[in-house]
Amino acid sequence: MKKTLLPLAAFALTLPASAEEAETPPPSPSDIVNAAPQEAWKVIAPEDLLVMTLAPNAAGAEREVIIQLLPAPISQGWVANIRTLARAEWYDGTSVNRVQDNYVVQWGDPNYDNPEAGGKAKPLPKGLKVMGEDDYVASNVQTWLSYDQLENKGFSVPRYGPDNRQDHYAMQVGNTSGWPIAHQSIVSSMTVQIDFGRPRRSWWPVHCYGMVGVGRNYSPDTGSGAELYTVIGHAPRHLDRNIALVGRIIEGMEHLSSLPRGKGALGFYAQDEADKRTPILSIRVASDLLEAERPQFEYLSTKSETFARYAEARANRRDPFFIVPAGGADICNIPVPVRRFEYTDEGDE
Repeated sequence: MKKTLLPLAAFALTLPASAEEAETPPPSPSDIVNAAPQEAWKVIAPEDLLVMTLAPNAAGAEREVIIQLLPAPISQGWVANIRTLARAEWYDGTSVNRVQDNYVVQWGDPNYDNPEAGGKAKPLPKGLKVMGEDDYVASNVQTWLSYDQLENKGFSVPRYGPDNRQDHYAMQVGNTSGWPIAHQSIVSSMTVQIDFGRPRRSWWPVHCYGMVGVGRNYSPDTGSGAELYTVIGHAPRHLDRNIALVGRIIEGMEHLSSLPRGKGALGFYAQDEADKRTPILSIRVASDLLEAERPQFEYLSTKSETFARYAEARANRRDPFFIVPAGGADICNIPVPVRRFEYTDEGDE
């Protein structure tokens, strides 16, 4: 089987420069991604993909949302619960119940932990794991290609923030296995990093646009995975390490971000807005679907030279539209490229 890209890729191709131009303009981030060699792309396992099918829209068009789940070792208790819930078909018949402008879209049982609930909560399947607050971080994540390491590759990436750091919310940010990650640890023998009783060396995923998290009640509740949300606004980094992140939306985000906003508390749909709730027909683990129905996606390896060039170009835009490069970028402004592909029977030539 030969792998070929679909015509509609995540990054549109740009027109080639004219042969008459005296000087080729610097490549844009999308130019760099489009020129990436195939070996720089990593296939996402079907077991790590969820297919969420929403009810058709008012015009009758189908709506499908693809979620990629976080890999080990981060948030694996919640991720296991989500697979259990999906395989028990528990999400089927639930709905989108909260749309808070510039914040989150939340879905699940409308009668569970909802200030506008009016009925009995749906029973959860047996065997769900119970996680503690220490599980919001991990202590055994391998080192990622960070902005510091980009400098070692000859790229100019400025530092900013308190104590000359890159980020206001963590000692260091970067990417590992295709995900935005933050890090905290003791920085030297003379400096003790106080982290509210958490492990001295810890990593956690970051609340960027499109990330998927687990709804919960007040501490010590950490949520089961029955209630999920995605970020649809400015990155709420203050939620990092206070709530579990379990994945991100890699396709179909427009079906959630465009939903009508709720007027109830926290953006929940009020009782007289029940008709605004979007029904969820099903959520399935992609590996459980027939092979012909499984979506196929791959991400640009964050260990690749192409990703290093892409990240540096996002931080220092030099392509023709830009007059003054920003001189830096927030971790959430360097989204990891993800694209859909398909296998075709074209032989081995």
